[in-house]
Amino acid sequence: MPRKPILVVIVGPTAIGKTRMAIRLANAFQTEIISADSRQFFKEMRIGTAVPSAEELKAAKHHFIQHKSIHQPYTVGDFERDALEQLNHIFKAHEIAVMVGGSGLYVDAVVKGLDKFPEVPAEVREVLVAQWKRDGIAALQHELEATDPEYHETVDKQNPHRLIRALEIIRATGQPFSSFLDQEKPERPFETSYIGLTAPREIVYERINKRVDLMMAEGLLEEAKALFPHQSLNALQTVGYKELFRYFEGNWDLDTAVSEIKKNTRRFAKRQGTWFRKNDAIKWFDHTIDPHEVIAYIQQKNAL
Repeated sequence: MPRKPILVVIVGPTAIGKTRMAIRLANAFQTEIISADSRQFFKEMRIGTAVPSAEELKAAKHHFIQHKSIHQPYTVGDFERDALEQLNHIFKAHEIAVMVGGSGLYVDAVVKGLDKFPEVPAEVREVLVAQWKRDGIAALQHELEATDPEYHETVDKQNPHRLIRALEIIRATGQPFSSFLDQEKPERPFETSYIGLTAPREIVYERINKRVDLMMAEGLLEEAKALFPHQSLNALQTVGYKELFRYFEGNWDLDTAVSEIKKNTRRFAKRQGTWFRKNDAIKWFDHTIDPHEVIAYIQQKNAL
């Protein structure tokens, strides 16, 4: 029986250096990179999503970088389908592929498959959307905390679409959203090797703060201003844009908006850590690790 190809998955908090490591591994194994960063899909969102630079994109072939418009609905299910199809093409020419990203749900969709949820009547969602517009996001957060504290711990609590999705399942079934997670999944035609990059919290936070300052210097304010008329789109419910929209609305001054971007990005990094720490298959390395050591680990683990 022929051995399965190998998907090397690089995970970790935002700003930790995943892109740099992915390129080094892709070059070492002469292969291509699948991006599983759900916000780097959108071509209108370059600066605020820390899209790899032109030099980085040239250094290794990337897929799923700025291939969609914010005006095109693109779900995690769409990504699962497209990424598996792309991996099938890559594995015809390469024994290894690299996938990189901090969006845990999107990584899991490719590696494990998505959970199946029951159909929900449209009126349940309509009521929740109306409640959100009337009472604000805090009402959704409190209801989810009361009805499904397990999912409340890991969900992006600033993303109303994620909250509404969970609450519509809860209201329609009377069961926690988390009870539908971790179902038996289809077997994948590849083996997976997880590589995690980590650093002490204070270093992660320092790197985040520096990245936000660099984004502002590179023109994030102007990018967000151009997107402000479309702020209700799902793609724009994203840290780095939401806060600047508050500034444009006159609710915050610019210093406050930038401070909130840093704070919310730190919170996002904490949620990433919570998500990935549940995965015992991840081999963790300090973010300063020499890539040659990671390459050697992958070769040894997979008998390459």
